[in-house]
Amino acid sequence: MENILGIKPIPKLLRQFALPSIISMLVNSVYNMVDQIFIGQKIGYLGNGATNVTFPFVTVFLAIGLMISIGTAANVGLNLGRKNQERADRTLGNGLMLAVTAGLILVVIAQIFLVPLLKAFGATEIILPYAVDYARIYTVGTMFVMIGIVVNDEIRADGNPRYAMISMLSGAILNVILDYVLIFPLEMGVAGAALASIIGQFLTMIVALLYLRRFRTLNLRLKNLKPNPVIIRSIFILGLPSFATQIAGLAVQVIMNNQAVRYGTQSAYGPEIPLAVLGISMKIIMIMMSLIMGTAIGAQPIFSFNYGAEKYDRVKQLIRICIIVTTMIGVIGVLAIQIFPAQIMAIFGQEDPLYREFAVRALKRMTILAFVMGVQMTANSYFQAVGKPKLSMLVSLSRQVLFMVPLMLILPAFFGLDGIMYSFILSDAGSAVMCSILLAREIKELKALTAKPEASSF
Repeated sequence: MENILGIKPIPKLLRQFALPSIISMLVNSVYNMVDQIFIGQKIGYLGNGATNVTFPFVTVFLAIGLMISIGTAANVGLNLGRKNQERADRTLGNGLMLAVTAGLILVVIAQIFLVPLLKAFGATEIILPYAVDYARIYTVGTMFVMIGIVVNDEIRADGNPRYAMISMLSGAILNVILDYVLIFPLEMGVAGAALASIIGQFLTMIVALLYLRRFRTLNLRLKNLKPNPVIIRSIFILGLPSFATQIAGLAVQVIMNNQAVRYGTQSAYGPEIPLAVLGISMKIIMIMMSLIMGTAIGAQPIFSFNYGAEKYDRVKQLIRICIIVTTMIGVIGVLAIQIFPAQIMAIFGQEDPLYREFAVRALKRMTILAFVMGVQMTANSYFQAVGKPKLSMLVSLSRQVLFMVPLMLILPAFFGLDGIMYSFILSDAGSAVMCSILLAREIKELKALTAKPEASSF
């Protein structure tokens, strides 16, 4: 029986795989955002500032988790497309082994170096006590996050994105319930928010692990958990662009936090308001990015299988549809933010007039061109899925490393806090142009492969 990835119409496949991926990505974003909403309503922007300076920890965990999970899923998809069942099974086992090992190591490192890292991430003396209370508990859940991400990506690669969605949703719903209970009735503050998050992440991991005996196209055996250097290398190679993207995001977060404190001190807002507001704005942008990225990640197993099976017409069609869908999502998101900025920011707490003034200004300016991110996400997903790590790495780093980091270091010297916002606009534009050029060249190559299938390297 032929795999549905190679025969089912592309629009239907993308809808089938993208929706669960979107929900899964939204859940990852919502975990931290829900904390900020409840903390903002109960404690205020100092509490939100604490979650902001803790977020680089989350980024590191996600970077390593995605490197392992996407690298594993891409290799699994390519091997299934080439009908190499044994290699696909061994890749699954090695991916799980890497997730457990990485999770344990990260928990230990985070606990030992917590305070100096929080200071490096931009915590002021006022915010630091809140940040320590939150991060000390939150980082304990690293192991749950790592395993949950990896197993759910393999569940999607197995052709069951709905189950992966249920796994993620179960933890998210529990997190929301516990956030309210622990922060309000039990008065546990930021520590309660962190505890709610890790309990939710634990549930997600458990639900995902229950699927291990139900794999349809993959076979999990104990012998496949034995480390294989060749397979581990292939996982890292295809997963490295995702890691690089998240680490570049970490650099942006740390630079943004420190620039917010530095130039906020020189403004009427002080350091704490910009630190909290810019962090919240990033989380809002991440919600829109989750919708876009979820669509692109949902396309990955379809890209991998059809490229491995040399069905290049289907690959071209998927590239075009993916760009259209992600751009439409971005346009709708940007319009909502531009029309209702005050209402969106009010969800995280009203605070004083200065806070509200800066919050609206920052959110509107940072998101003006955010809709073009769909081109970058599609390009990254495609190059990663078809085993072109160099191009995927270039695409992954374009927005944040090639453009945003230098702009965020330079522009505030001339425009103060506004320079941080302008760096988002210019980075979105520069990255979209570069990725459009790369994808246009790739579609031309796919046309040549379609005309001359014997030229394929597979």
